[in-house]
Amino acid sequence: MAASRVVLLGGGFSLDTDGLLDDYLLSLAGGRRARVCFLPTASGDSTEYVERFHDALDGRCRTSVLRLFQRDREDVRAAVLDQDVIYVGGGNTANMLAVWRVHGVDRLLVEAYRAGVLLCGISAGMLCWFGAGVTDSFGPLRVLHDGLGLLTGSACPHYDSEPGRRPEYRRAVASGALPAGWALDDGAAALFRDGVLAESVARRPGAHLYSVAPAADGVVRETEMPARLLI
Repeated sequence: MAASRVVLLGGGFSLDTDGLLDDYLLSLAGGRRARVCFLPTASGDSTEYVERFHDALDGRCRTSVLRLFQRDREDVRAAVLDQDVIYVGGGNTANMLAVWRVHGVDRLLVEAYRAGVLLCGISAGMLCWFGAGVTDSFGPLRVLHDGLGLLTGSACPHYDSEPGRRPEYRRAVASGALPAGWALDDGAAALFRDGVLAESVARRPGAHLYSVAPAADGVVRETEMPARLLI
């Protein structure tokens, strides 16, 4: 039985020009043979975002896009399950989850995960695989308990790059508003296999994944995970 895998991305074509994190992702999925479907739901199916996906990945794998705002596929099930990789873009996490549920994509993603399709994403596309996390979907940063729950605990993207993310996540974990979880710097990525961290990588020195958990003194314990530098 295939392992269930999720890759948390702190970059890729959404943020970077060197392609290192996307190269890492494709190395896990078969390279040029990999069937990679992009879900731009969190951006409202932004045309510009879709074009950036094609510009970055066409020729490096077999690409497709699943749009839900102007739905152009009747068989969404096949669009999700007949893939090697589901790549979820950034944007509004709360809106994305709501739209997925209207179209039944949430259930299909759970099925894909269990079938061995590699799930990945950046920002909203990182947060969605957990049960909870910190989001700016509603304007100010706040806690969201609405994720798919494929990975246990909570999550926070953009840990080192967006003001307020780190202190808000630490506060929420310390207070019990969020369970212990994982925070990811931009420039880093992490592979989870069957729900367990398998490795962390980085496209630049200093980018890391962190384990964040409540500590006995009422604050938090933040542990930096070793990262393999991509070259």
